[in-house]
Amino acid sequence: MQRVLVIGPCGSGKSTLAFALGKRLDLPVHHLDAVLWLPGWHEMERAEYLRHQEEIVAGERWIIDGTHGSSLQLRLPQADTVVYLDFPIPLCLWRIVRRVWTWRGRTRPDMGEDCPERFDLSFLWYVANWNTGPRVRLHRQLEGHWDKVERLRSPRALERWMDSLRAD
Repeated sequence: MQRVLVIGPCGSGKSTLAFALGKRLDLPVHHLDAVLWLPGWHEMERAEYLRHQEEIVAGERWIIDGTHGSSLQLRLPQADTVVYLDFPIPLCLWRIVRRVWTWRGRTRPDMGEDCPERFDLSFLWYVANWNTGPRVRLHRQLEGHWDKVERLRSPRALERWMDSLRAD
């Protein structure tokens, strides 16, 4: 594994996994949220955002954390492994609420500078409807790439997969 994408619904633990994989595999980690969000929750211009991703995927070794479906086709063909955290949505929602509470008013290490954690009802609604919209689109984009996808459906499955990496 030299070029790894970590994808899945918000709150599934993509950033946490990316940090852990980066350490284990000695790969540089890139968090798409940290690229996209400028200080004060301002979104980077799309052309610049795409240019940043192109620079990252041009590298020989990387982990990219973030599904960001509208630009997944830039990253997907270049990845040798896609770790898909296909976790239950109630678990993801719980983790988001816990994350908001834990980080409230502070910026997480995987976010853009000066983007403090905040409660956002529309964001929760997006995640609550993941299975009927974003997930369907994601699966369409994964067509032709399933052979490199490690699809993990629970935290326990993720734990077993991570343990298998230690055995290698």
